Amino acid sequence: MSKTPRRRQNRIAAMQFLYACSINPPDDLPDQLNLFFAEKDEDREYYAFAEELIHGVLGDLDAVDSEIRTYAENWDFERIAKMDLSILRLAIYELLKRLDIPPIVSINEAIDLSKQFSGPDSKRFINGILDKMKGTIQRPLREATEL
Repeated sequence: MSKTPRRRQNRIAAMQFLYACSINPPDDLPDQLNLFFAEKDEDREYYAFAEELIHGVLGDLDAVDSEIRTYAENWDFERIAKMDLSILRLAIYELLKRLDIPPIVSINEAIDLSKQFSGPDSKRFINGILDKMKGTIQRPLREATEL
């Protein structure tokens, strides 16, 4: 068992799946999820949070990508590194839809993921986009909001 906290492991799994989807969109999402989670060390129930995030991002992909386009000024959306895009999609979905997660947590997690899984300039790029978006959030940044 990894010493990485469960939520972090779930975000990593969600990011990995979203990355794979950005390269090769699945024809059959349930089948692809079954295959993906079958390869993991923990049982599928352990990754329930990851699965919620995956369904959430893919279900709101147009809205999430619209936010990325808005805040990624002077960046051609198609040229954003796929790993950075996956991290941004995950974080922005959380910021938009997961009121049970404090925005600052989503932002910090995204920056940590970029440090671990992406290139040296990714942290600045991701932080820049999320920092711009943070200024528009109309809820407390350090607290979860009641659902």
